[in-house]
Amino acid sequence: LNPDSVRSQYTEETLSVASAMLEDIKGGLTQESARLVCQRILPETRAMTVAVTDESSVLACAGEFEEKLLPNSPIHTLATRYVIEHGIVQSFNRVVDVVGSDGSHNQVPAGIIAPIKVGDRTVGTLKFYYKTPRAVDRTQYALASGFAEILSTQLAIHELEVQKELTARAEVRALQAQINPHFLFNTLNTIASFTRTDPLRARELLREFSSFYRATLDNSGSLIPVSREVAQTKRYLTFEKARFGEDRVLATFDVSEDVEDTLVPAFVIQPIVENAVRHGMGDASALKIDVTVRRDGDDAILISVADDGVGMDEGIAARLFDERSARPDASSPQGGGAGVAMHNISERIHRFYGPHSYTRVESAPGKGAKVLLHLDLSESIFDIQE
Repeated sequence: LNPDSVRSQYTEETLSVASAMLEDIKGGLTQESARLVCQRILPETRAMTVAVTDESSVLACAGEFEEKLLPNSPIHTLATRYVIEHGIVQSFNRVVDVVGSDGSHNQVPAGIIAPIKVGDRTVGTLKFYYKTPRAVDRTQYALASGFAEILSTQLAIHELEVQKELTARAEVRALQAQINPHFLFNTLNTIASFTRTDPLRARELLREFSSFYRATLDNSGSLIPVSREVAQTKRYLTFEKARFGEDRVLATFDVSEDVEDTLVPAFVIQPIVENAVRHGMGDASALKIDVTVRRDGDDAILISVADDGVGMDEGIAARLFDERSARPDASSPQGGGAGVAMHNISERIHRFYGPHSYTRVESAPGKGAKVLLHLDLSESIFDIQE
């Protein structure tokens, strides 16, 4: 056989295993992902056993010791502890006593132990055990080190994704926590005025107001069903109708049944409706708002908020989601002004759903406005099924 041909085939097989490993551990290092990794790597080596550990115990094992080194077995070997502590590859060619899960003592003539690292922290090890010291050569050493580095790289990527998600969730919680005292005062003042003219209406508004802010605080997770976001928006409109008059704010909601349970970031509809009420309402005429949520292809949804208000010119429309337009405004229930809330929506959509998602404004002076949100669920950084 041609040595170059053999080497090429071997390299191709190794790369194929490495590629499969990346898929196995894309969700992190668990007992199940470690089991898949061990089973994939073992045939590519001369080892009798391949094992993966975390910092304190065995996650999985494949090969002759599979029934002896069960998941959750504590780490006993000094060599493994040394690798975890110092983060460097270790090999041995003298007999090492490996204590099994059942307390049995097993003689291992040779082995290679490579660290699995995320940043500067060793989070586990990849271990190759051999029947004879002669099996340990440069190729085996390179395989152990290389596979461990691949695992480390993928785990670092997973760690970044987790941190990205946590940051995004924290930003949503920060938005939800921004209850503005001026909005609180204005709404309670409106309710107080009804206590003299319509006590039953005042009691109803107070109950809705309590539900509104309870939902604001309780939605601590980043994602909520579309139906809950719509319900929160309707509660908001209840207060605006009470303040301006039932006939001044007219709203319709058309939500497809197949999207009602779809998870979306909290506060993606209500701030847009709020912006329409605050900036779209004319001096005397009623403002009509139409909210539509529907599927947009197989893996996306489209949210539309349209009003027949005063509209805006192209310059204002272009700046609606611009960070520079985010100016403090005391009358916004979420605090920080409609500009802050609108910019927050745009930022979260692009961060959560990737480059194919978008926010768009269609408007002209005197012809109302339409805000469109396209959410590409297939590129979401969240598990939409959770």
